[in-house]
Parts: sequence; C-alpha cells; structure tokens
Amino acid sequence: MLQAEKVIFMTNTPGVLDKQMQLLTGLTPRQVDELVEDGTISGGMIPKVGYAVDAVNSGVKTAHIIDGRVEHALLLEVLTPEGVGTLIKRA
Repeated sequence: MLQAEKVIFMTNTPGVLDKQMQLLTGLTPRQVDELVEDGTISGGMIPKVGYAVDAVNSGVKTAHIIDGRVEHALLLEVLTPEGVGTLIKRA
C-alpha cells in the first residue's frame, strides 16, 4: 500500500475534459470509470487517468493531471485552491 500524499502527472493537455471541452477539476475513480465507459475520456487520456486511478486505489491520497505547458503549473496546482488541472481522489 502506497502512503504518498500526492502524485502529479504533467502532460500536454489541460486535464480531463467533459464532452463540452470544459475542464473537470475533481473526479473520483468511479466517475473516471463512467467517463471512460461513455466515451468522454478516450484515446491518449485513458492511460493517464488509468495511472492516476491506480495510484489513488493503491493508497495515494490525491492524483493530479496537469498541463505542463502552463507556466508555473506545478506551483499553481499545489499551492492554490483552484489548481490548474484535474484532481482525482477517493470519494
């Protein structure tokens, strides 16, 4: 069982987007599964969210998928309440 506080995945996308291309800022593993099933999450985003969900299910408190193209993305995600990507955590 992992006991890390958080894991951060930096990528070249804003995070998980809904069907209207709006950023989803917070998800649970169950919600991720539903979004994969209905096709909202597809293509190259499937492995990213899969790794994030695996981390959370293995004991990491939160997994973050953030856009590495955004200046200071890591600081914004970790040090601001809004963040800049998608946070996945257990319900």
